Amino acid sequence: MAKKNDVTVEEKLRALYDLQLVDSRIDEIRNVRGELPLEVEDLEDEVAGLNTRLEKLEADIEVIENDIKSKKNLIDESKTAMKKYSEQQKNVRNNREFNALSKEVEFQELEIELAEKNIKEYKAQIEQKKEVIAKTTERVDERKKHLEHKKNELDEILAETEKEEQALIDKSKEYEQNIEERLVKAYKRIRTNVKNGLAIVPVERGASGGSYFTIPPQVIMEIAGRKKIITDEHSGRILVDEELAKEEQEKMDGLFNRF
Repeated sequence: MAKKNDVTVEEKLRALYDLQLVDSRIDEIRNVRGELPLEVEDLEDEVAGLNTRLEKLEADIEVIENDIKSKKNLIDESKTAMKKYSEQQKNVRNNREFNALSKEVEFQELEIELAEKNIKEYKAQIEQKKEVIAKTTERVDERKKHLEHKKNELDEILAETEKEEQALIDKSKEYEQNIEERLVKAYKRIRTNVKNGLAIVPVERGASGGSYFTIPPQVIMEIAGRKKIITDEHSGRILVDEELAKEEQEKMDGLFNRF
């Protein structure tokens, strides 16, 4: 095979256009997947976040239930103390001792009243959190179903296209090896700067592909002569003549059909 520097301009143009066709086919495959991988990732993050929220709510309920137990123990202790103080009142020797014990009984009654109020508030908090848990669980189930659907959709697309995509990536790298490094760099730079990834386009109806800017007849003739690499002054794309593009497209269609 001839060295890269020994190939003709036409051969360079054909090689570049073949590379463009392969890369465009890879773009098409990836466009079919579209935003699906990101959608799946976002859904996985959302489900994980909801599950974390559920865990926190369950932990909060456990803490509140322990608080309720503590308050119930306090009530039992206060009742025991009240009973003890009431018994002691039967054996007092004066009003001062009786009044002191009465104050202790009143204090324990207040403790019980406050504890019962706290328990009521805690139970209300638990009910509120259980409602949030129920709604969050429902949301998790809905998001999981949606995630499963999106995963299946992505898996189907990957199963259909993954093998072809990898074969095309390998072919793209192979083509790059047969093109001058400076041309490959120029191609990639142009490809990065244009919205549809088309760095090399054919002349169609007197204008570069996808453009409405007319190319002067003299330039069209030079492009058809395939003696030098010509770029579109408006978009910076490399231009090839329509006939060359058609020939390479037919050749590459045969390659694509084998994948």
